[in-house]
Amino acid sequence: MSRIVNTDGPGQKRNRHRRTIAEALRHLMEKPEVDEESKDLAALIVLSLREIDRSVDQTAVAWEKRNYFVKADRFRREWAWVPRAADELEVIIRTGRWKRLPVGLATLLPHFADITVTKYVRAPSLWANAYRRLLESESTWSGM
Repeated sequence: MSRIVNTDGPGQKRNRHRRTIAEALRHLMEKPEVDEESKDLAALIVLSLREIDRSVDQTAVAWEKRNYFVKADRFRREWAWVPRAADELEVIIRTGRWKRLPVGLATLLPHFADITVTKYVRAPSLWANAYRRLLESESTWSGM
Protein backbone atom coordinates (compact mmCIF):
# COMPACT_ATOMS: atom_id res chain seq x y z
CA MET A 1 0.00 0.00 0.00
CA SER A 2 1.34 3.44 -0.84
CA ARG A 3 1.45 6.48 1.35
CA ILE A 4 -1.31 9.10 0.99
CA VAL A 5 0.07 12.56 0.31
CA ASN A 6 -2.07 15.58 1.07
CA THR A 7 -1.53 17.94 -1.86
CA ASP A 8 -3.92 20.58 -0.55
CA GLY A 9 -2.54 21.42 2.86
CA PRO A 10 -2.96 24.65 4.80
CA GLY A 11 -0.02 26.32 3.03
CA GLN A 12 -1.46 25.64 -0.41
CA LYS A 13 -4.89 26.87 0.70
CA ARG A 14 -3.33 30.00 2.16
CA ASN A 15 -1.48 30.73 -1.08
CA ARG A 16 -4.61 30.13 -3.16
CA HIS A 17 -6.63 32.55 -1.02
CA ARG A 18 -3.82 35.12 -1.13
CA ARG A 19 -3.89 34.98 -4.93
CA THR A 20 -7.68 35.32 -4.91
CA ILE A 21 -7.46 38.40 -2.68
CA ALA A 22 -4.73 39.93 -4.85
CA GLU A 23 -6.91 39.53 -7.94
CA ALA A 24 -9.97 40.90 -6.14
CA LEU A 25 -7.96 43.94 -5.01
CA ARG A 26 -6.84 44.53 -8.58
CA HIS A 27 -10.43 44.31 -9.85
CA LEU A 28 -11.57 46.73 -7.15
CA MET A 29 -8.84 49.24 -7.98
CA GLU A 30 -10.19 49.40 -11.54
CA LYS A 31 -13.71 50.29 -10.35
CA PRO A 32 -14.60 54.00 -10.30
CA GLU A 33 -17.50 53.48 -7.87
CA VAL A 34 -19.03 50.83 -5.63
CA ASP A 35 -21.44 48.63 -7.54
CA GLU A 36 -22.87 45.15 -6.90
CA GLU A 37 -19.73 43.46 -8.22
CA SER A 38 -17.60 45.62 -5.91
CA LYS A 39 -19.67 44.47 -2.95
CA ASP A 40 -19.20 40.84 -4.00
CA LEU A 41 -15.45 41.33 -4.42
CA ALA A 42 -15.13 43.01 -1.01
CA ALA A 43 -17.11 40.19 0.61
CA LEU A 44 -14.93 37.62 -1.17
CA ILE A 45 -11.88 39.27 0.38
CA VAL A 46 -13.40 38.97 3.86
CA LEU A 47 -14.32 35.31 3.30
CA SER A 48 -10.83 34.55 1.96
CA LEU A 49 -9.19 36.30 4.91
CA ARG A 50 -11.25 34.10 7.25
CA GLU A 51 -10.01 31.01 5.40
CA ILE A 52 -6.41 32.24 5.65
CA ASP A 53 -6.88 32.70 9.39
CA ARG A 54 -8.13 29.11 9.72
CA SER A 55 -5.15 27.79 7.75
CA VAL A 56 -2.74 29.72 9.97
CA ASP A 57 -4.25 28.08 13.03
CA GLN A 58 -4.08 24.62 11.41
CA THR A 59 -0.40 25.09 10.65
CA ALA A 60 0.40 26.41 14.13
CA VAL A 61 -1.47 23.56 15.82
CA ALA A 62 0.44 21.01 13.75
CA TRP A 63 3.74 22.59 14.81
CA GLU A 64 2.66 22.65 18.46
CA LYS A 65 1.94 18.91 18.29
CA ARG A 66 5.60 18.48 17.33
CA ASN A 67 6.67 20.74 20.23
CA TYR A 68 7.68 23.61 17.93
CA PHE A 69 6.02 26.17 20.20
CA VAL A 70 8.32 29.08 19.39
CA LYS A 71 7.90 28.52 15.65
CA ALA A 72 4.11 28.30 16.04
CA ASP A 73 3.98 31.51 18.10
CA ARG A 74 6.16 33.36 15.61
CA PHE A 75 3.98 32.15 12.75
CA ARG A 76 0.78 33.28 14.50
CA ARG A 77 2.31 36.73 15.16
CA GLU A 78 3.34 37.00 11.51
CA TRP A 79 -0.28 36.46 10.44
CA ALA A 80 -1.97 38.34 13.31
CA TRP A 81 -3.06 41.10 10.92
CA VAL A 82 -5.46 38.77 9.08
CA PRO A 83 -8.38 38.55 11.56
CA ARG A 84 -8.14 42.29 12.30
CA ALA A 85 -8.26 43.14 8.59
CA ALA A 86 -11.20 40.78 8.05
CA ASP A 87 -13.06 42.35 10.99
CA GLU A 88 -12.48 45.89 9.71
CA LEU A 89 -13.70 45.05 6.21
CA GLU A 90 -16.66 43.12 7.56
CA VAL A 91 -17.74 46.13 9.62
CA ILE A 92 -17.55 48.35 6.52
CA ILE A 93 -19.61 45.86 4.52
CA ARG A 94 -22.24 45.04 7.15
CA THR A 95 -22.80 48.71 8.09
CA GLY A 96 -22.83 49.88 4.46
CA ARG A 97 -20.07 52.46 4.94
CA TRP A 98 -18.85 52.07 1.37
CA LYS A 99 -16.93 55.37 1.38
CA ARG A 100 -14.52 53.77 3.88
CA LEU A 101 -13.91 50.74 1.64
CA PRO A 102 -10.92 52.20 -0.28
CA VAL A 103 -9.10 52.97 2.99
CA GLY A 104 -9.82 49.46 4.31
CA LEU A 105 -8.54 47.91 1.11
CA ALA A 106 -5.46 50.13 1.04
CA THR A 107 -4.33 48.64 4.37
CA LEU A 108 -4.28 45.22 2.68
CA LEU A 109 -2.09 46.19 -0.27
CA PRO A 110 1.29 45.87 1.51
CA HIS A 111 0.44 42.31 2.54
CA PHE A 112 -0.19 41.31 -1.09
CA ALA A 113 2.52 43.34 -2.80
CA ASP A 114 4.57 40.20 -3.41
CA ILE A 115 1.84 38.74 -5.65
CA THR A 116 2.02 39.89 -9.26
CA VAL A 117 -1.25 39.77 -11.15
CA THR A 118 -0.41 39.84 -14.85
CA LYS A 119 -3.61 38.13 -15.91
CA TYR A 120 -6.78 37.16 -14.12
CA VAL A 121 -7.19 33.45 -13.53
CA ARG A 122 -10.15 33.58 -11.14
CA ALA A 123 -13.57 33.33 -12.76
CA PRO A 124 -16.28 35.87 -11.87
CA SER A 125 -18.39 32.97 -10.63
CA LEU A 126 -16.00 32.78 -7.65
CA TRP A 127 -17.22 36.09 -6.23
CA ALA A 128 -20.78 35.92 -7.52
CA ASN A 129 -23.17 36.29 -4.54
CA ALA A 130 -20.29 36.55 -2.05
CA TYR A 131 -21.91 39.68 -0.57
CA ARG A 132 -25.13 37.79 0.09
CA ARG A 133 -23.22 34.81 1.53
CA LEU A 134 -21.33 37.10 3.89
CA LEU A 135 -24.48 38.85 5.07
CA GLU A 136 -26.24 35.52 5.60
CA SER A 137 -23.31 34.04 7.51
CA GLU A 138 -22.96 34.48 11.22
CA SER A 139 -20.80 37.47 11.94
CA THR A 140 -17.43 36.86 13.56
CA TRP A 141 -17.09 40.56 14.25
CA SER A 142 -17.31 41.07 18.00
CA GLY A 143 -19.33 44.28 17.67
CA MET A 144 -22.39 42.58 16.21
